[in-house]
Amino acid sequence: MILLTFNIVDIEAEAKNGVQISNDDRLKITNDNTKAILRILDIHDTKATFFVEISIIEKLQNLIKAISGRGHEIAFYNKNSTLHEIEKLKKYIQECFGKQIRGIRQKEVKFPQENLKLLEFNYVSNIDNANILFPLKRLKRDTEISEEDGLSIIPESISPYSQLPYNDFVFQILPMKYYQNMVFETLKNDDFVLIYLNSWQFTDFKTYPFEIPFYRKFFSGKKMEDKLNALLTWINEKELATSRMKDYIF
Repeated sequence: MILLTFNIVDIEAEAKNGVQISNDDRLKITNDNTKAILRILDIHDTKATFFVEISIIEKLQNLIKAISGRGHEIAFYNKNSTLHEIEKLKKYIQECFGKQIRGIRQKEVKFPQENLKLLEFNYVSNIDNANILFPLKRLKRDTEISEEDGLSIIPESISPYSQLPYNDFVFQILPMKYYQNMVFETLKNDDFVLIYLNSWQFTDFKTYPFEIPFYRKFFSGKKMEDKLNALLTWINEKELATSRMKDYIF
């Protein structure tokens, strides 16, 4: 099973040469990038899970409505929100859209499982290997979903052969043929492959002059759209199964 997920987050990079890019501009970029992702998913009739960053979720209600209306799952991405803020927004979004928020993803700030269970989350999908491209030592591979404090803990996927994690940068930088082979070989060993991408990777950095490392510009913007399109085309040709997170777990 392929679990395709997207982190809907504003780009944090500073603008070049004193150019001003407002918070509203950043939000518009996030909105436009996510709409591009949705168009590609629609073409291939593929459902995914969207982890929306909590601090901007109230400003993206129309986008959330579009995501949910197309049958995708809405989950939370916590960057630095408090438990109180998470609880408040979880109730608000559930009341507005009539959909239960089952999942949460964490990176730097990670709350204990018992706290998240009290907020009535059902699963946690944390990011641990975001900055690892070519590991010098063998990474620990947890390939099975575990349960702690009543929560399902979804491990990051790591290729058993190349030892590359399925993080956003690996997808962006690797040739698609190599990436496809990595996915195919991993599925021979593991029950699922969890892939995550960030919405900001679909930004056209020629239009928006952000100060980011040169290697992060490779295959970004329209090229990221092309790579996602190529991946989904291949998945359908090979008749590989995909699923929203909540459907696979429950």
